[in-house]
Amino acid sequence: MASQESQHIRAVLRSQKEAAKNHPPLSIAQQRQGLESLSRGLPPDAGIAVRSATAGTVPGEWLIPSEGTGSRVILYLHGGAYYMGSCSTHRDLAGRLALASDSRVLVTGYRLAPEWPFPAALDDAVLAYQYLLDSGVPHERIVVAGDSAGGGLAVSALVSLRDRGTDLPRAAVLMSPWTDLAGTGDSMETRSEADPWLDPEGIRAGARIYLGNADPKNPLASPLYADLHGLPPMLIQVGRDECLLDDSARLAERARDQGTDATVTVWDGMWHVFQAFAAQVPEAQKAVNEIGEWVRFQVP
Repeated sequence: MASQESQHIRAVLRSQKEAAKNHPPLSIAQQRQGLESLSRGLPPDAGIAVRSATAGTVPGEWLIPSEGTGSRVILYLHGGAYYMGSCSTHRDLAGRLALASDSRVLVTGYRLAPEWPFPAALDDAVLAYQYLLDSGVPHERIVVAGDSAGGGLAVSALVSLRDRGTDLPRAAVLMSPWTDLAGTGDSMETRSEADPWLDPEGIRAGARIYLGNADPKNPLASPLYADLHGLPPMLIQVGRDECLLDDSARLAERARDQGTDATVTVWDGMWHVFQAFAAQVPEAQKAVNEIGEWVRFQVP
């Protein structure tokens, strides 16, 4: 049974979703500010040091546990539909991942649409990964991770790096990855009522902002349509009650069919990127802990 804390957060999200239907759509600037405000009350754990960074030309920040070996590195690509989000909106979640996995986490502030449409975010993700290699971090000590748009971006970056002949990271962690910008998954409709946060119309609108004139089935924008052979092992977490459920399920199925190890865990009663609510929701912290254990196993 879902915890009382998760039921409370679900009710708040659903209330906000319903209220939005009775108001004019928010501007991109307002949506960005709303996401920033949502995370403002979640400072990183006292055991995390925050340091600004530049990965090549990509701004970002390091989240470093004060205790631990620090030999693992997670390159984190934040969510936000490619037009929202920043290092600060995902600082709490990235810090929790750093502690759970005993890793240094580099969060990237990749360029956002519509000012910088596809493939700017992908170019920045590839550049940030190359920065880690150039800095002397062994590829087998790196995990690429991301949530929502950042999860899809992580897979796209892996495909691009593989095609360039670059040494790939040891593993990938994907939380509710957005992998099909064409929006063809059955769950876009079958889970829309259960989803307390997202709706199909909003998801498709976000895709148009990012894509510009690009094909929504371009495999580097929608990695569900990419050749997934030769990619590192993936851990995929997704809520059962989210419109993008099939983006995770189909990605895992396609990856396995093409010889890539993909583990998907579906969390009952949970919604899109529920891990971001780990400060309030015990199931979310449990999911973060699962990621930490998996990363430690993949990168001993």
